[in-house]
Amino acid sequence: MNAQEKNIVAFHESGHAIVAESVEHADPVAKISIIPRGIAALGYTQQQPTEDRYLMTRSELLDRLAVLLGGRVAEEQVFGEISTGAQNDLQRATDIARSMVTEYGMSDLLGLVTYETAHQPMFLPEHFNSSRSYSETKATQIDEEISRVIEKAHERVRKILLERRKVLDDLAHLLSQKEIVQGQELREMMSKSTPGMANPSPVQTS
Repeated sequence: MNAQEKNIVAFHESGHAIVAESVEHADPVAKISIIPRGIAALGYTQQQPTEDRYLMTRSELLDRLAVLLGGRVAEEQVFGEISTGAQNDLQRATDIARSMVTEYGMSDLLGLVTYETAHQPMFLPEHFNSSRSYSETKATQIDEEISRVIEKAHERVRKILLERRKVLDDLAHLLSQKEIVQGQELREMMSKSTPGMANPSPVQTS
C-alpha cells in the first residue's frame, strides 16, 4: 500500500470500529488493523461475540447493517470521495437488508410476508427460477424497500460519525502510526471524548 491508500484504509477501519462501539447491539471491538491480509483485505476490524447466538432481532440486524456501512461513510466524510474498499461491506449490507425485507417479514411497508423461496442451484440462470410467486410490481417494491433500509442506515451512520469526528481522526492517525489498535484503546478514546460536531482536521493524503 502506498501512503494514500494506507490513510484511506485507516479511516475506513476506524469508521467500522467507532460505529460498532456506538450502537447498542454490536459485538465489542477486539482489534483494528491496517496490516493487509492478501489483496482482498487491506485492513480489518475484529469484533468479539460475547455469547453464542441463535436468533437475531430487527434492532440487532440494523446495528450490524450500520457497522458494515461505517467504513464507506468515514471515507465520504473525510475525503469527500469513495473507494473500492467497501465492495464486500456493501454486498453483505445488501444481503442483510434483502433478507430483512424478503425473508424475515421485517419491512413495515411490505408486511409479514416471505417473498423468498428455496434457492435454485447456482448453475441455473436467475430467470429460470419458476418458483417466484410475486409480480414485477412487487419486485420493484422489494428493490425500493431494500434501498430505503440501506439509505436509512446510511443516514444513521453519518450522524454517528459526525458526532464522533474527533475520535475518527484520532483513531485513524493512531492506526497509521501503530497499524494495530486494541479495542480497549478505542473505548478509552471514546470515553474521553464528548460527542459533538467537531471541526474536521486536515487530512494528509500523500
